[in-house]
Amino acid sequence: MKLVIPSILFVNRVFPPDRGATGRCLHDLATRMADAGWRVTVVADGPESRADARDGIALHRTGGGVPEGERPDARAYIESLCRLTGRALRLPRHDVVVTMTDPPMLALAGPMLAARHGAASLHWCQDLYPDLLPVLGVRMPSMLHRLAGRGMARSLRRHDGVIAIGRCMRDRIAAMGVMGERLSLLPNWPDPAIHPLPKEGGGFRSSLGVVDGDRRFLVAYSGTLGLAHPMDGVLEAAARLQDSDPGVLFLLTGEGRGFAAVEGEAQRRGLRNLRRLPWQPADRLAESLSAADLHLVTMHPAAEGMLVPSKLAGVQAAGRPCLFLGPRGSEAAARVAGCGLVVDPFDGAAIADAVRSYAADPMRCAAEGARAAGQSAVWTADRAATAFAAIAEGLLPAQRIPRTMMTRPLPHA
Repeated sequence: MKLVIPSILFVNRVFPPDRGATGRCLHDLATRMADAGWRVTVVADGPESRADARDGIALHRTGGGVPEGERPDARAYIESLCRLTGRALRLPRHDVVVTMTDPPMLALAGPMLAARHGAASLHWCQDLYPDLLPVLGVRMPSMLHRLAGRGMARSLRRHDGVIAIGRCMRDRIAAMGVMGERLSLLPNWPDPAIHPLPKEGGGFRSSLGVVDGDRRFLVAYSGTLGLAHPMDGVLEAAARLQDSDPGVLFLLTGEGRGFAAVEGEAQRRGLRNLRRLPWQPADRLAESLSAADLHLVTMHPAAEGMLVPSKLAGVQAAGRPCLFLGPRGSEAAARVAGCGLVVDPFDGAAIADAVRSYAADPMRCAAEGARAAGQSAVWTADRAATAFAAIAEGLLPAQRIPRTMMTRPLPHA
């Protein structure tokens, strides 16, 4: 019998070299599936002049998109949704069509794309829309929000499979009527390039004026900062520690709409113990994350079940303890257990006390950092790709699953 190579189509707004956590996860997964024998196609925004093939992946750019470094608004997201859907509709058929959540509401297009391709539809949910929109500051009439919510629930029920990245998200999707046999849990993994490095000896701390042997305690926030990442408590904590604990230094690294407000408030408060750095390229992530003694990961309590902060995986891969400033019932809070603390994001006094306790206990920092690194090493991109491939294979007709693919480990493993 002739061997038929199964094919999979991923649709997402960003893909490397674009910035964005969803694009990085997609690249990690797609390259591994291509190496395992799948025919992999990706549709993403961006200029057509970009390379049309990467690492065994057929990459199709829509020709449009938002300039690098800028955040799309509602109109840009809608335009992206139309471009991506239109381009995916014109491609040759695939066996599995995977939609992600950048742009928001892309899941609505999944069943239509699958019908056009005669394919199985799989939604890889990174953020749960439209529920998350109000948390992000996107206001819409209540009736329109309800209609969008009902439309999303119907769409998710029509998908052959839905992947959630956290247990709280999985439970929320199940409450929307998605049957348990169609719903899978597959957490995100850290960037494979991130690993623990010594704090001293690199150039990152020295660029902040912290030389080798300096006992400054560096507390870092790294990544995108938006309205779903409250920082009021962090600013209050910095104000409380500025005079009482001059050895503590806060570092904010990354990009996002929230940084302007944070910088303005820090200036108004006259904070001298807070530094700001721009977004760091991927090849400096391990160094920049390892330079900190303690990391901050924030999440608005109202976003519980709608997202899982991707930056937490990178922090743990760098082998550093973390203060999770978010809801105690969330997936992120569960992952911090044993290698950090969960604190109310709006309680500046509690955040200051937690930072002070870590700064006074280097042994605790080292032990929890080592525990975080060990926990991170258990769930890698290779393991996630193997699990994802198994989910996709389960949606294929039996005659299109080569037996060698079902039993062969991924070449990265």
